Amino acid sequence: MVMWVFGYGSLIWKAGFNYDDRLVGFVKGYRRVFYQGSTDHRGTPEFPGRTVTLEPADGEFCWGVAYKISGKEDEDTALTHLEVREKQYDEKAYLDFFTDPTATTPAIPGVMVYIGSPDKKRNTNYLGPAPMEDIAKQIVEAEGPSGPNREYLFKLEAALLEIGCKDKHVMELASKVRAILLENE
Repeated sequence: MVMWVFGYGSLIWKAGFNYDDRLVGFVKGYRRVFYQGSTDHRGTPEFPGRTVTLEPADGEFCWGVAYKISGKEDEDTALTHLEVREKQYDEKAYLDFFTDPTATTPAIPGVMVYIGSPDKKRNTNYLGPAPMEDIAKQIVEAEGPSGPNREYLFKLEAALLEIGCKDKHVMELASKVRAILLENE
């Protein structure tokens, strides 16, 4: 058995499970947005942090990495780890993964991906869109058991740049957070 998992947030730089292969690529028709609240990792229930989720977006690509996990034992361990780590994401989708922007056939069909949907009944941590300045201020102030929310943003920005992806939303948000931090010094 082989399972593929797509990471577009912290999974890019920290898988936390054994894998056999790691491919850089993207899913089509989605964009990465800081709309998911984090009350267990990068924030608290009283002051949620913001992490990324996927939002449908025609014509867009969301770059990240796909991990190949082989063998029942590694698959079970990875799923157990992911179900705890990604528990605030209410959807599990299976999307086609591409490595070549000109390809019409996916490199890997049906990679598993966790998504925080905008359905507030199923996803109580969904924060949704807000002005960029407000999102940046929330990220500056939020901190949870896994560390400051801004650390998550900066690690995501660095991990994306490392795989050759200049994500406009992430880079703009990181710049705003840096500007706020400089103002507060």
